Amino acid sequence: MKLNPDFIKHTIDGQTVLVPTAGARFHGLVQGNDSVAVILECLEHDVTEEEIVEEMCRRFSGDRAVIAEDVADTVNRLKAIGAINE
Repeated sequence: MKLNPDFIKHTIDGQTVLVPTAGARFHGLVQGNDSVAVILECLEHDVTEEEIVEEMCRRFSGDRAVIAEDVADTVNRLKAIGAINE
């Protein structure tokens, strides 16, 4: 899966936002914390959900199962707005 090119990841004052272009069906901004920023960074390249979990575990401490749940939730939300191409 990969970030839909109709969405642009942008960092403003240290906060990452996902901005839809005119071609996106979603209209609004997606704001996220540091975890979402890492997920979006991973999605700049073709990646699996498991690879995102691995990267999150490298960067953040925490229970792997909780990290995997959070990644799945974020990926599902991004899919719901059309931000991810599979």
